Amino acid sequence: MIGLVKAYLLERKLTTALNVLLLAISVAMLTLLLQFARQSEERFLEGAEGIDLVIGAKGSPLQLVLSSVYHLDQPTGNIPLSALERLRHNPLVASAIPLALGDQFAGFRIVGTKSELFDLYSAKLQSGKTFEAPLEAVIGSAVAEETGAGLGQRFIGSHGLAENAEGQGHEHTPFIVVGILEPTGKPIDRLILTSVESVWDVHGIQHDHGTAEDDHDGHEDAAEAHHADADHGSHGAYGVHGPREPMVPEITAILLNYRSPAAAVRLPSTINRNTALQAASPAQESSRLILLFEPAIEALGGFAVLLAATGALAIFVALWSAMRSREGDLALLRVMGASRAAIFGTVLLEGVMTALVAAALGILAAHGLLWLASETLHSVGEAGIGPGHLLPEEIAILAGAAALGALAAVIPAWTVMRNNLAPILGRN
Repeated sequence: MIGLVKAYLLERKLTTALNVLLLAISVAMLTLLLQFARQSEERFLEGAEGIDLVIGAKGSPLQLVLSSVYHLDQPTGNIPLSALERLRHNPLVASAIPLALGDQFAGFRIVGTKSELFDLYSAKLQSGKTFEAPLEAVIGSAVAEETGAGLGQRFIGSHGLAENAEGQGHEHTPFIVVGILEPTGKPIDRLILTSVESVWDVHGIQHDHGTAEDDHDGHEDAAEAHHADADHGSHGAYGVHGPREPMVPEITAILLNYRSPAAAVRLPSTINRNTALQAASPAQESSRLILLFEPAIEALGGFAVLLAATGALAIFVALWSAMRSREGDLALLRVMGASRAAIFGTVLLEGVMTALVAAALGILAAHGLLWLASETLHSVGEAGIGPGHLLPEEIAILAGAAALGALAAVIPAWTVMRNNLAPILGRN
């Protein structure tokens, strides 16, 4: 029976190819949507893994998480340094890591922080060492790859967080690369990391030694030599200050880890109600962000289903037309002893095989396109989107395609099975 079905399919090569192509395109679209949605969700959750709470200035909690965890948005503002000290001494807090934003180099954000951030993102040094002295920097793998920066190279940061930001550069305070991180597939790959004090020094902000980094040495020379950088103001997280307003040590956000599950209940509500700060949960905001994309994904999925229905209709029309031309052959099979069920199964199998081949090709094409995009489009590769693995939903798509093919073939198969042999044999 399978051999006969193959012969029938190959007999109408063009029609079969067009039916397969139409259905394969719809399956490829569905697979791409599934893979993109699943991988994006996984990347977002991985990016926030290990961060229980983000503390920042009042504003949009989603904006706070996007700017401080994923580094995809502008910060909501700065917060007092004293907030860091209070949280460090809070019995509900296991760790508090500061972030100071405001500058960039070649479109990559310069982030003032503590070396504990490496552990938070499970990042390891590929070469070099961590930052210790003023204006030392550790760069992520994507920064090193795209800029070509290596150990010992100096670079000048510019005001603003975007590559095209119209901010002045800190020509008198160049950073030096002392370390390069291994790839992690997380936001840290695209960051330039230095101490919080180095960010203050670049902006000419006077501070006490060791205020944000317990093991940090003095910064007198950098702060005195480059105090002029504060005269022209700054953008990004430090943009709230006017040109002549004296700038004080501040930070942009704090990444927290809870000491116990009870902290998840008490700490966010306490901070949001009783302080001028804002507490946002990366897990909750990431889920909210994913929900924002659902309508668009569902709309595209609906279009793909409509395309699949069109493919099924094309299979039905092709089989109906083919059955008319094969009446004589099928009637002869009946005469030679083939049962009605065998004739019905032959036509049904033709529809199922057409749909299954199309679905398999569509899934393979989708994974191939994802691989090609990850290899040729840098932004796709950096986002962690790749060919992925076979999802349970893709197995369901194969089963659904088989059912669709059977549904398209059932009417032609039933019609052929119920045909009266005498008139057909008389005509042929």
